[in-house]
Amino acid sequence: MPKIELKQYKTLIFDCDGVILNSNKIKTQAFYDVAKIYGHEPAQALKDYHILNGGISRYEKFEYLLTDILNRSVVAKELEHLLLNFSKEVKKSLLTCEIATNIKELREKTKHAKWLIVSGGDQSELREIFYQRGIDDYFNGGIFGSPDDKVHIIRNAAINKQENYPILFLGDSYYDYLVSKKYQMDFVFISHWTAAPNWKDFVKEKKINSVGRLEDLIYD
Repeated sequence: MPKIELKQYKTLIFDCDGVILNSNKIKTQAFYDVAKIYGHEPAQALKDYHILNGGISRYEKFEYLLTDILNRSVVAKELEHLLLNFSKEVKKSLLTCEIATNIKELREKTKHAKWLIVSGGDQSELREIFYQRGIDDYFNGGIFGSPDDKVHIIRNAAINKQENYPILFLGDSYYDYLVSKKYQMDFVFISHWTAAPNWKDFVKEKKINSVGRLEDLIYD
């Protein structure tokens, strides 16, 4: 992989789960645990759907559970209950899971650039977790998440304005890559914590730059 010159980018966009936090396995299990009130098969189907659709918000995934897996209409109170239970399942673990190493050094190396989180995770939850873990100040461009999806976040937050380019998107899912291409952003696949199946084939097929961890982007 060619050396990635971070100094050329005015903006760095980070996904959260699997990039900043080692939280993919936590959330994968939580989808199953929350949905198992409907039985093993629906819970496993939701878990599988989540794995294949990393980067998409929990709101969309639980709506999929109700409409496509259970073949029911979405009832607001039921959806709200599922989302609340999911948040309870993951919040404690997000406060203790591993954070990407050398993130402070990476920030120093790119202090000229605006940093943003654009995640499928719940926005208010993300902001609280990042604050409590002492890393919110790194992201001077904002911390954004669901219920908006990543395409809407980038459009609504005006991240895609020409003044912010060139932009580098750092993600660990197929959806992250697709979003980056939609807005003509450069992309690096972060692989060490990814839950994306067959990611090596995907990276090879699309000729995507990839590194194991964020710290691998730090050069002397």
